[in-house]
Amino acid sequence: MIIDGSADFRSLLAHHVTTHWPDATISDYDPTADGHLPDEFMGAGSDLVLLGDSHGDRDGIDVLKRFTRTGGFPAVLYFGPGYEKQAALKADAAGFFERDRLHHDALIVRIGDILAARERVASTGSLFVGDESIGLHPLIRGYRFVKKLSASTHSAVYLAEREANGEMMVLKVLSQVPDLSDGIGAFDRFLQEYELIADIDHPNIVRIYDLGVGDDHAHIAMEYLGGGDLKQRIREGIRTADAVAYFKQIASALARIHEVGILHRDLKPGNVMLRADGSVALIDFGLAKRMRLSLEITGQGEIFGTPYYMSPEQGHAEDVDARSDIYSLGVIFYEMLTGEKPFRAESALGIVYLHANAPVPLLPMRYASYQSLINMMLAKNPDDRLQSAAEVLEWL
Repeated sequence: MIIDGSADFRSLLAHHVTTHWPDATISDYDPTADGHLPDEFMGAGSDLVLLGDSHGDRDGIDVLKRFTRTGGFPAVLYFGPGYEKQAALKADAAGFFERDRLHHDALIVRIGDILAARERVASTGSLFVGDESIGLHPLIRGYRFVKKLSASTHSAVYLAEREANGEMMVLKVLSQVPDLSDGIGAFDRFLQEYELIADIDHPNIVRIYDLGVGDDHAHIAMEYLGGGDLKQRIREGIRTADAVAYFKQIASALARIHEVGILHRDLKPGNVMLRADGSVALIDFGLAKRMRLSLEITGQGEIFGTPYYMSPEQGHAEDVDARSDIYSLGVIFYEMLTGEKPFRAESALGIVYLHANAPVPLLPMRYASYQSLINMMLAKNPDDRLQSAAEVLEWL
């Protein structure tokens, strides 16, 4: 479907399409002569909408936003002046083209990519549903999607309600099928995350309830932690007693996963969630690995994690063990007490350098009783650190 106020421009777009797809069925609509499309318009029956910026008294970007926010609406390519590119992409257009500098080959390639993606989804027999507040998401039977919490390149996280008992859950959904060339590593790590922690029962580790694998997605159903994350709590300021309590609970969770041979490798405040009762739970084991494995899915020599919380050995892509998680926990404890990260720099490499070379920073005097603990956890050489989370708990 082609929508624009200029008959000549609609004809131009139709010509581009039919030159490559002679059997294409095209409908066009003039919003200036025929009036604006009603709010109930869903784009039904169209594989793709080509949307120009000419809409009379209505802004083209506003029209685009109305379409892309409608659940189940077809992909929309937007055509307008160059200065609207960022706004169009931010509004979730499937592509942007300058109206007065249209290149046939680029347009055909983008349309082809969109149609191929639609065919690939259809060929799997997957059911997708749309919701005004969530957007397009896979239909996972037994759950009602409430809202999207976050999204990354390979996965999205949703708040959902289990239909059987009304319990709120979190669904982490891998958005790529395992046989896609760029999805293999992500898919393997996704399944590994479930396998590593599904059998662990610990009050400070997120509870995993279910794993589902379909033709074009996999999902993990896990406990909903409604108290926000530790990152936000640090930003608001944490009382010393609460910081110590959180610290003990995280250390207890680390002791448990290390006991069964698991490293977290991405310990940071954003991966520590709080329950409504104030207890904390460790989440996101996507970078975790079993210490006994000789080969890592991520490959040798690659650096994964967050530089602010990386141990010196992890930042230099060296072999890591439980003492690397101990270092990360020390960074978190320092940040909970002071509200500041121990090392800052203008680049990730600068932060990695400071972790390996800068002296351990001094806590403010009111926290002096914890300086020895910080020194023992942030030692540059793993041999000089506390050697386990159990030792950390014993020291406290």
